[in-house]
Amino acid sequence: MRWPPVKWIVVAVAALALPACSLFVPKLEKPKLSVVSIQMLKSDLWHQELKLRMRVENPNDRELPVKGLSYELDVDDQELAHGMSGESFVVPALGEAEFDMSVSANMASVLIKVLGSGNNQVDYRIKGKIALSVGLLRSISFNEQGTFKWQ
Repeated sequence: MRWPPVKWIVVAVAALALPACSLFVPKLEKPKLSVVSIQMLKSDLWHQELKLRMRVENPNDRELPVKGLSYELDVDDQELAHGMSGESFVVPALGEAEFDMSVSANMASVLIKVLGSGNNQVDYRIKGKIALSVGLLRSISFNEQGTFKWQ
């Protein structure tokens, strides 16, 4: 079966246009997220409310208009919290921004381990996705680890 010439032209144009799509989607480096501090707001044995102060560093030459993020936070290799933040902010090009996230946790064992260690430096890993409010690229994954000071 032979295709008519019009179909061959459509196939050829589609094959040539596909690589051109990458021109419209910017190549962004992953931003770095770090926990600046964690503050206990309310606590009982089964439920803790925390305020996380986060820093986002943007290594790109364009600003990142963040409309929210989803995350999972592990402390000392145990999940402390996960969820989403709908806080919108802009991280300037080659700059940084800080923002607060409210976190509800039900991890009494993690908190007992952290508070009982007597060390106010705590290892963490935070991973998830940043949702962008404009552009063809709508999310950027992140996976960072470090230490923060428990207050």
